Formats: sequence, C-alpha cells, structure tokens
Amino acid sequence: MDRAADIHAMELPRAVIVGERLGPVIAERVRATAGSRALMLTSPTPYKLLGKKVEEAAEKISFDVVILDSSSSVNEWLDSLANNIRAGYGAIIGIGGGRVLDVAKVVAETFNLPLFSIPTVASHDGIASPMTSIRKEGHAYSRKSVMPTEIIADMEVIKLAPMRYTISGCGDLVAKYSAVRDWWLGHRETGEYYGRYAAHLAYLSSVVVMRSAEIIGKGEADGIRTVVEALISAGVAMGIAGSSRPCSGSEHLIAHALEYLLDSPPLHGERCGIATIFTSYLHNANWRRVKQALKTMHAPSTLKELGIDEDVFTEAVKLAPNLRKERYTILHKLNLKDEEIRNILNDIGIS
Repeated sequence: MDRAADIHAMELPRAVIVGERLGPVIAERVRATAGSRALMLTSPTPYKLLGKKVEEAAEKISFDVVILDSSSSVNEWLDSLANNIRAGYGAIIGIGGGRVLDVAKVVAETFNLPLFSIPTVASHDGIASPMTSIRKEGHAYSRKSVMPTEIIADMEVIKLAPMRYTISGCGDLVAKYSAVRDWWLGHRETGEYYGRYAAHLAYLSSVVVMRSAEIIGKGEADGIRTVVEALISAGVAMGIAGSSRPCSGSEHLIAHALEYLLDSPPLHGERCGIATIFTSYLHNANWRRVKQALKTMHAPSTLKELGIDEDVFTEAVKLAPNLRKERYTILHKLNLKDEEIRNILNDIGIS
C-alpha cells in the first residue's frame, strides 16, 4: 500500500487578527517575524490609509516600500519586481486589494518568506487563501501559491472602501453554495479527493452571509465584519482542502469566461453571484434563496443589472467547461446547448 497517497497536507495561517487602528499591531507583529527589514508591497490609496501608519509605528525595523501602479496588471507588476528585489528581507507585507495581495503571495513564494496579508477591501476570498489569480494568454486562472502567515484586517480601513467592493465579496461567498456541490459531484463522478470538513466550512461561509443579507445591505459595521470573517473562513477552507475546490466551481468558471469575453467586465464577485443563481438551479438547489439574498444586499441579481446581455452569458456558459477541463462540474456533466441555457435564464428570471 502506498502510504504517501494517504497523506493530505493542510496550510493554515499562524494568526488572524480583526480589529481597528491596527497600524502599531501590524508593525510589531512584522518586527517579531521579520527582524530588521521587510518589503512592503502596496498601492497608492492603501499606502495612504494604512501603509504609512505601519511605517510610522515601526521601531527597529526598516521597510522597503514598493507602491504599485493601480492601473497595471498582476503580470506587469511581477515583471517590474523581478529584477528589483534585494536579499535580506525577513518578510513580505501585502497591503491593499486583490491584485496587490496576489503579487505579495508570488513574491513570498519565490523568496520563501513569511507573508503578511493585510486587506484594505473585502472584495474576494483571496485575502486568506493560498491561491493566487494570474492571467495567461488572456485567461484568468487560479493556482496554489502560499498561505499567508498572518492575516490582519483593519476594519477601520475596510469600512472606508466603496460598498460595491464589499458586496462583490458577498457574491464570491455566495458562490460557495454552488461550488461545494460541484466538488461533491466531481468526487462521485471521477473519484477525486473530497474533504468533508473543508466543504462544510466553505458552505457555512455562504449560508452565514445569506442569512446576514439585510444588515450587510444596510452597510452596518457588524455586516461588513461578518463579510470579512466569512472571507477569511473561506480562505482557510482552501488551505485545509489544499486547493480552491471548496470555493470555486461552475459558477467561477462562468465568471472567468465572462471576464474573457468582455472588454470591461463587472467585478469578480458580481459575476460569481449571478452565475451562482444559474448553477444552483442546475444543481436543483435553492436558487431562489441565492437570488433573494443578492437582492437584499443590493448586489446585482439579473444580467441587466450586471450590464451583460443574454447572448454573452450564453456564450460564457458554453465556454466555461473548457477553461478547466480537469475540474469536473455540473457544466461538464450537462453540456448545455444554447436553447437550454436560454430556457433556464427565462425560468429563473435573471435575463
């Protein structure tokens, strides 16, 4: 018997801290890990809101700060950093949104350094996962990188972000309602690994957010904190699973296909939310619950609200299974045709 085949490695953060006015806390925790030097990767607004406060609070530690151009892509940032990172850092500090944290993960992975993930928006679950989103040949895809060593969420800063970004995070969380069903389907149909605990943890994140839709929609502090904590929980679920499987299924494939087809796609979580209504219907799950929760949060719940027409969505559903042929989902099983897709859109009323 091959004992190695039974080994499943989990990656978990060393610490998760959620609170307010955490600049001094961040500086002290980085100093305890990094020693005298650390590299801070950020972008202009996150630096003004939090990065500068961390620098000012730091004692006995020198930060090299790289402020990334907000208009550049992850790939462009990585190319610009490739020849400009010196040796001797004790940790990588990522302060910002999704792209900044993706870059920080890749840099930490490349140099085998501890990573501090410090989100300034709650727009998706990458803030606490070992996955990073990279573009290749025009396609966005996720790959495993490194789990953040510590995740520190300063709610005072996150609450300042436009509410649209937090609602996008809700769409990414609602997606787990469908994703875990795809994972179980893949396990049944292909025999792939399925982790019951990781699946339930991801599913819980979706359910809690849907149950909290009203306070989230009102922009209440407790609601925003619930979103942040649920995103962290979903990221941990991926660390336990060893992949994005519990959090990314057919609905994410549709979202990625829409990004590929559109010149100016809506936010990732907005696309995921709409797609989850559709894929929940395919799974015979309670799609009405998903749709109502999105409405209550004031998230897009129809293609019209998302600014996408039926033809583009239909094309995205057909393209989606080809983006990751190895990841079996309900879309791979059903292989839907144009007329079937349009009929479903009519049945669930999201055109």
